[in-house]
Amino acid sequence: MNICPYTIDRYDDVMALMRRTPGMSIRDADSRPATERYLARNPGLSFLSIDKHRVVGCAMCGHDGRRGYLQHVVVDQAYRGKGVANELVERCLTELEKLGIDKTHIDVFVDNELANDYWTRRGWHQRNDIYRYSMIRSGRGNA
Repeated sequence: MNICPYTIDRYDDVMALMRRTPGMSIRDADSRPATERYLARNPGLSFLSIDKHRVVGCAMCGHDGRRGYLQHVVVDQAYRGKGVANELVERCLTELEKLGIDKTHIDVFVDNELANDYWTRRGWHQRNDIYRYSMIRSGRGNA
């Protein structure tokens, strides 16, 4: 397997991986144009795991100048337990650290037990002191 930067030419492959992965949600904000803007705004921070030209893992990463944010950390079911997610996340965190960003967040659906267990086992801490609020101004309700 090879870890490489996520470039927009692999967008369809990443979406296919997300669609076949239980617990993942694809929203309007995951459109090709939105993803292209995200990757351009956060160059060199998102990574893919490739095996024989097939995308088997993804970790999207960005920052606001103070904190890092992981999104869409996903690994093909056949490749789980092989360190793929760990390697992707480590690459993201290393690149954030080079920018002086030491604290990173990830949002996980409450009912995604597999993902919640994964992050807890790796020393990430569930926040119980804040609520996340969202507003969707497009009126589409799925952004």
